[in-house]
Parts: sequence; C-alpha cells; structure tokens
Amino acid sequence: MSRVVNQTCFEEAVRINVGREWIDGSLVVPDGAQGVVLFAHGSGSSRHSPRNRFVADVLRRSGLATLLIDLLTSSEERTDVVTAAHRFDIRLLADRLAAVNDWLMVNYKRHGFHVGYFGASTGAAAALVAAAARNDIEAVVSRGGRPDLAGDALGEVRAATLLIVGGRDLPVIEMNREAMQQLRAARKKELVIVPGATHLFEEPGTLARVAELASDWFVRHLVAEHAGV
Repeated sequence: MSRVVNQTCFEEAVRINVGREWIDGSLVVPDGAQGVVLFAHGSGSSRHSPRNRFVADVLRRSGLATLLIDLLTSSEERTDVVTAAHRFDIRLLADRLAAVNDWLMVNYKRHGFHVGYFGASTGAAAALVAAAARNDIEAVVSRGGRPDLAGDALGEVRAATLLIVGGRDLPVIEMNREAMQQLRAARKKELVIVPGATHLFEEPGTLARVAELASDWFVRHLVAEHAGV
C-alpha cells in the first residue's frame, strides 16, 4: 500500500503556545500531501529522536506530511531530566498532543489533512488517550508502546489502530495483547510482532520494518480510503 513519490517539501520550524510557554516542532509537508502524522515521542526523548526521524522520513516518501513535536516545554524538560516527573504524565502529554492537533487544523486548514498519530513508548499511550477524545483522528500507530497507560480510554478509541512490538520485548507484548482486547471501538485494529526486535528496534532491519508497517497503515487509512482505492 505504500507509495513512493517524487516530491518537493515545504518545511517549517513551528512554535506553539501552551499557557505561558512554548513547545517546538518541525513540520514537513510534501507537495500534494493529504494526510499528516503527528509524532508523540516516548519517555525521555524529543522531536530529535533518531528513530522517529527515520520513520518520519519514510512516511514523507510515501507522500504524508509529518509533525515532530516536543510535548514538554523547555522548563518541563529540564525538570523531567532530573525527576522524570512529566514523562509518565499521560494526561498532560495527551492534552498537549490535542492542542498541537487543534493548532495544525487552524493554521493549515487549507490542506484538508486527514490526521494520524504515531506514538512510541509512553507517547503511544498519550496518542491513544488523545485519539479517544475526538472523532477526527483516523489512524494511530504505536511503536513499542505502553497502551496499558491509556487506561479506560482504550475502549473509546475509534481510529484504526496498529500496535507494533518487538518479538524480544516480552513484557510489552503482553501489555499490547491485553490492549487489543480493550480496543473494542476501533474500526480496525491489528497487532504486529517484529521478530528479533527488542524495545528500541535497534537490531538491523527492524526499525525499517516498523517504518514500512506504519507507512502502509497511514497511507491506507489517511489517503487510500478517501480516494476510494
């Protein structure tokens, strides 16, 4: 389902106001993009995560726009490095993701984007909580996610949801299997286990497989379904 496109891209560093402070991100929009994927990074990571940047590059080559964003402010990040106080605050992260979504829809409404979320580790829980709260999120992909941290919100997620877990990430496999049972409202759901991969998908070829799976999922649910393919 993935498609390789010859493209030029519009790229912009963005700053989004949250209360008295700002969060920073990088938006890249290929020509003709119909779908956009917002990235929710995992514990202790940021928009500079090499793994998420790798996945984002693959998505853009499939014609999807991407927005990598720091969900914590600079002061919150400084505190979190010392105390880890915010990285497991799923409600805060989900609210920030929703705020970014709203900002994007106001400022880039002309694109008519169909929206998906890509979450890693705790960011996957935030993505699922944010998706559960609204009807305009059409697809979610979780990489090595902690969907258990989404709690009761799992039963409210309507977006097509793909859970990707490493085959050697045994505790997280079980968490994702349990989450699959709770995703009762999702219009489509799937769990894919990548053989030989650990939690960070550092083994050769495993992250590329994640990117391929994510690209196929988002192209199918953000683009192809609306094109009648």
